[in-house]
Amino acid sequence: MARKSKVGSTGRFGARYGRKAKRTVRDIEDKMHKKHICPRCDRPGVKRTHAGIWKCKKCGNVFTGGAYIPVTPMGKVAKRNITRITGGE
Repeated sequence: MARKSKVGSTGRFGARYGRKAKRTVRDIEDKMHKKHICPRCDRPGVKRTHAGIWKCKKCGNVFTGGAYIPVTPMGKVAKRNITRITGGE
């Protein structure tokens, strides 16, 4: 019976760096590599090209976001406040 690996993408580190650091890296990489929704066409095709640069495969929309996820929690708050101040335009 095969054993299920718990290390995931951090298996490349071997016995180095400790469990907590590797778990943090694994969680970040899992969030970064999953399919994200495009803010323009609402389809799951957004991929990270560089740190903070995201591109939709479907419509070609290139936009900035967080280093590891396209929309950060603080970005959501800022967008909501800007919309509230400008009157929803």
